[in-house]
Amino acid sequence: MSSNQNSESRVAKKNVRRGLGYFLAFVFAFSAFFSGIQVGQGVDATEQKASLFSFLTNKSQAETPTSKPDLTEFWKVWELMDEKFANASSSEILSNEERLEGAIEGLVDAFGDPYTVYLPPTDAASFNEDVSGNFSGVGMEVGIRENLVTVISPLPDTPAQRAGIVSGDVVVKIDDVSTEGMRIDEAVKLIRGEQGTVVTLQVFREGELEFLTIPITRDTINIPTVETEQIEDTFILSLYSFNALADDAVKKALKEYTDSGATKLVLDVRGNPGGFLQSAVSIASYFLPAGKVVVSEAFGDESKNEVFRSRGRQVQLFTPENLVVLVDGGSASAAEILAGSLQDHGVATVIGAQTFGKGSVQELVSLDGGASLKVTIARWLTPNGTSISNGGLTPDIMIARTPQQRVAQEDPQKDAAVRFLAGEEVVSENFEEQLTEEQ
Repeated sequence: MSSNQNSESRVAKKNVRRGLGYFLAFVFAFSAFFSGIQVGQGVDATEQKASLFSFLTNKSQAETPTSKPDLTEFWKVWELMDEKFANASSSEILSNEERLEGAIEGLVDAFGDPYTVYLPPTDAASFNEDVSGNFSGVGMEVGIRENLVTVISPLPDTPAQRAGIVSGDVVVKIDDVSTEGMRIDEAVKLIRGEQGTVVTLQVFREGELEFLTIPITRDTINIPTVETEQIEDTFILSLYSFNALADDAVKKALKEYTDSGATKLVLDVRGNPGGFLQSAVSIASYFLPAGKVVVSEAFGDESKNEVFRSRGRQVQLFTPENLVVLVDGGSASAAEILAGSLQDHGVATVIGAQTFGKGSVQELVSLDGGASLKVTIARWLTPNGTSISNGGLTPDIMIARTPQQRVAQEDPQKDAAVRFLAGEEVVSENFEEQLTEEQ
């Protein structure tokens, strides 16, 4: 590998280890359950409408209700661009609508929230397609970590997983296009495509001396919900999404658990990016007594704060000795809500790695002309008041799983959970010491 590549590898490796300031976009593989979007709560986002031009004339949230923004400078810049800007070619002249879309994107970006996103008509259509679950892609969740397009987790039995993509891979190039400084939506447009076509990813992987070139054939993504297995006296329930089917799927899996004769349960939400709040509350109710707080929803206006409680559909009396929740860096939002509630109420032992830290609620507002605004309206707090957005959840027992172990299909986290439930002593690994040795 060249010296330039070596330098890039060192930078990528350092940035991956920091793992801060990234945001999740489940766009290549998931049904785009942008975790925390609510259904049947508050205002129905599908009924909200706003004019494309209203963003330039509406009252500013930061100002008093009677004030209006002074748009003199905005229109002055508009005129100066008309007068002075030299296009590279005549085909690149922007329409008024494209200019307005760019202005709105800038306005939304100014709020500094990675989950609040303006979706122009084309992107809004793609988002709605994702939510329906009918789309073509490669089957992985990605996020931005230190300005690097990074794989959070490939979904099981998808093109990405079959091609060898693993959690933590940094996407360096997409079909020879560098991802340096690339926004997540730009990466989305390059990676997604028609079923049967091929996208080639160049990735940096921790522990590898050279970049890896991985071609992936796009396909229709079938979103998994639940898988089960049993290891001796331990029943393992893997939950991959909190979609509309999750509650029924978990209910059936728990019936399978009670019929199996197993007395220990592992609830695996690793690589689960979340989904609907209602699913998280409903599933938590299988493990918590009625009335116990599952999660609190904290709005900017505290008078609107809401508490969601267990419905008390317990399968059995769970304790940290017979229930383990497995988490990792791909566990986000609804997955963090579930894990946090069981951890705070002392009914489960949480094992794995630090979770993603996606603890906010988005509302999808449809705009005139086909565009949409996905806007953060609240934050999630665990029963003990921990803000999920503030760095995610810390497991009771920290166990790492390297990319090499994923490729080799080795799972020290699941092994640790099974051993713990069997009565063996399992202690947290020293991540800092491991990191120093790797460096």
